[in-house]
Amino acid sequence: MAAIFSYSTSGASLILMPQILLKTGLGMGNIALEVISCGIIGFFTFLTPIILHFITKGYVIRLYHDPDRDTYTAITYSVFLTEKRCVFHQNQVRIPAVSKMFANFYAGQMGLFVNPDLFPIPQDYNHLMGYDKPFNRLNVRLIN
Repeated sequence: MAAIFSYSTSGASLILMPQILLKTGLGMGNIALEVISCGIIGFFTFLTPIILHFITKGYVIRLYHDPDRDTYTAITYSVFLTEKRCVFHQNQVRIPAVSKMFANFYAGQMGLFVNPDLFPIPQDYNHLMGYDKPFNRLNVRLIN
């Protein structure tokens, strides 16, 4: 939803930029001021969707589990708002030692962010994150 809003505001900025320049008088005579204004507006027009995609590229909009093969299919959005699929096995899930802002686990090299509150059955989230595995002292790092 944020990407659609961002793309629509970027398109509106590009359409309205000539009108704004003509109405404010910036489009008359002073070429240096025109170039600076268009550069600033254009910079933010194209930078906003890229920044939003960079921040939200790992947000999982849908997650499917195949219990027979114990694989997951995570659906995310690409920069062009097309759906991307990431298929991974539960054994590939790696939880970072330090919590990241927009990734609560890694599937291979891809950081993914899921909202645990959206799981109707909490055990499904526990299985995804590997919390249902037996405790092993060799896998625990002690922090002093």
